[in-house]
Amino acid sequence: MRRTPVYIICSPRPQVGKTLVARLLCEFLILHRGSVIAFDINLNEPSLVDFQPRITETAAIDDTFGQMELMDRLIVNDGTAKIIDLGFHAFDGFFKLVGEIGFIKETQRRGVEPVILFVGDTDRVSVRAFTELRTLYPMTAIIPVENEHILRGDLAAVFRSVRRMRLPALQPFLKSYTGRLNFSFTEFLRAPQNKSSELYDWIRDSYMQFRELETNLDAHRS
Repeated sequence: MRRTPVYIICSPRPQVGKTLVARLLCEFLILHRGSVIAFDINLNEPSLVDFQPRITETAAIDDTFGQMELMDRLIVNDGTAKIIDLGFHAFDGFFKLVGEIGFIKETQRRGVEPVILFVGDTDRVSVRAFTELRTLYPMTAIIPVENEHILRGDLAAVFRSVRRMRLPALQPFLKSYTGRLNFSFTEFLRAPQNKSSELYDWIRDSYMQFRELETNLDAHRS
């Protein structure tokens, strides 16, 4: 039975580039799978729903109704990949809820594959949170993301000890260009005149890392 992936993009720290990762993954999965559903749990603007309004729903976990509404959507093995852009303000509450309701065991029972993309930082809060997640969920794929746009120094050894995704820093004007609400990574790749650009290589490399992740997950499921 093919398992449905649920990608949880998270960090306990603000301004680390979670929404950038979520945007890239959304466009890759549309290209790779044909469809995706995303959930935006953020306070800051712009957030994922601003960049991908047609496939993104806002979600809240502040009350029982919102919690159950979200979790019920995530445990459905319908073949459509799900993405959660988890704001730092909701990090502790979300994973507390995951533990309380036995979310990981329920996904395993239903044929759903949770994947945590943890955007790393150099501070102790990030190191502690990443370590705790790996301890609590040893059978879950937890992949650190090294976003060189925001890092000031090297990631801690705990992040570098495992296989990780890496987003190299772009030139400032290119980073600003990709921050436009109407910018599409996939459309940029499809334009022939862009094939020799730094941004083209950056997007293609990011997509190849996601494809490798999907391939490894498929191999694990089989």
